[in-house]
Amino acid sequence: MALPAIPAQGLALDARALDGLRRDASADPRAALRQAAGQFEALFMQQLLKSMREAMPKSGMFGGTGHDTYVGMLDQQLSQSLAGRPGGLAETIVRQLSRQLAPAGTGAQAATPAAAPGGPRSFPVRPSPSLDPQAAEKLKDSLSRRLDGSQAGFVARMWPHALAAQRSTGVPAAFVVGQAALESGWGRQEIRHSDGRSAHNLFGIKAGSGWKGATVEVATTEYVDGKAQRTVERFRAYGSYEEAFRDWASLMSANARYAPVLRAGQSVSGYASGMQRAGYATDPRYGEKLERTINQTLMLGRLTT
Repeated sequence: MALPAIPAQGLALDARALDGLRRDASADPRAALRQAAGQFEALFMQQLLKSMREAMPKSGMFGGTGHDTYVGMLDQQLSQSLAGRPGGLAETIVRQLSRQLAPAGTGAQAATPAAAPGGPRSFPVRPSPSLDPQAAEKLKDSLSRRLDGSQAGFVARMWPHALAAQRSTGVPAAFVVGQAALESGWGRQEIRHSDGRSAHNLFGIKAGSGWKGATVEVATTEYVDGKAQRTVERFRAYGSYEEAFRDWASLMSANARYAPVLRAGQSVSGYASGMQRAGYATDPRYGEKLERTINQTLMLGRLTT
């Protein structure tokens, strides 16, 4: 039986797309699966375009950070427009996942993991009505094991805090979570006190002379003249992740050097390169790493929130 067509996508990285996908997941999990597959294909095509451009010799007539930013935006929109066409990668993903999620002898329907607003250790799953109770329970257990403690689990736990930061700064929640993921190794390498307690500092924000709150000293890697060096630095410590996201939002809003970053809008490459130019980190490849992590977060966000 022929699969329904993958719906055409709108503007690249439209922040409202996540809300729409959440609503579709509740009303029609199969339609949500098709949309998520289309977004994955778009991200895949974007990376292909980026690799092709990097392999091409650059002319002296064009170049610079401004040119790269707009080329990145063009590639995002182009990949979004091309994704989801008949016979493409998205259609293959839908076909494969439909087979895995549906028990033998029934229609292929995908179950979608629900959001976890309080950051629980496991993911409840709302199965499709076509799944019998036993198959639905197996699917729930399988998804819970895969998502718990994984990158997808990190996205779901931090998403409510990122939404609050988005409301105060205008930075898309996926960008905020992506930066937290890069700085903390998806939560697996977050800053801790000497007794093992989490400092909840997912953004690697240091404690300067004006910081009056709690602090923690840890070894970190800094780049001097492009070379990595290990050093001990003093970082801010928080009582919760909510407090950490709130402090990050305050830093972004209050510090003038981040004003151009906040104006980057929905552009992943513009935000990532802007963060590097603003000096958020000393890693000379920080912008590249941040862009890659945000793109990964965007995909995970569409599947888990």
